[in-house]
Amino acid sequence: MKALIIAAAAAASLLATGANAQQAAAAPTNPGPVIPGVCVYYNARLLAQSSAGQAVETRMQQLAQEVQGELQPYATAIQTEAQQLQSAGASLPADQANQRRQALQQRVQEAQQLEATRENELRYTLAMQRQAITEAVSPILTTIYQEKGCGLLLDRESVFMMNPAMDVTDLAIQRLNTALPTLSFNRMPVPAQQGQQPAAAN
Repeated sequence: MKALIIAAAAAASLLATGANAQQAAAAPTNPGPVIPGVCVYYNARLLAQSSAGQAVETRMQQLAQEVQGELQPYATAIQTEAQQLQSAGASLPADQANQRRQALQQRVQEAQQLEATRENELRYTLAMQRQAITEAVSPILTTIYQEKGCGLLLDRESVFMMNPAMDVTDLAIQRLNTALPTLSFNRMPVPAQQGQQPAAAN
């Protein structure tokens, strides 16, 4: 059975987004001219620094811990039974040993299935919260685009260096904090039509 690391996959994914959002190229002493009509937006930083994004990060950590708490008794029981079988060795009758091994294997499979289900639920839950943030910030970006007279809005992920005056991320975060100050949610079941495929975290 996999270790319980997978249970925290969704929260770790969000934490990684936050860490990546902090990693940017060192600002040049001469940032160059402001190019009229060119604006830049950094979605990863908005997810990491907005109040809603931080609320999602905190809640996903809590949900991951809940899943770990749910899975831990399975792991403990399986480990205990495996150790007992190993200790018993040849002292157990063959038919009894086989029955216990089969029962243990069944419990391992059930635990693995539960772990996979919870992993998918965490990933799907994270994806849905990020979608909610994206839907909330989309009209904000449209308004900023018009107000700033942007003729081109670039993704910061594709821009190595720029004049920071062209970055509209701070303004987007400020307005999102007003429009969507937080998000409250619980772990969400994956819709049946998605089958066993993990939900993309985007």
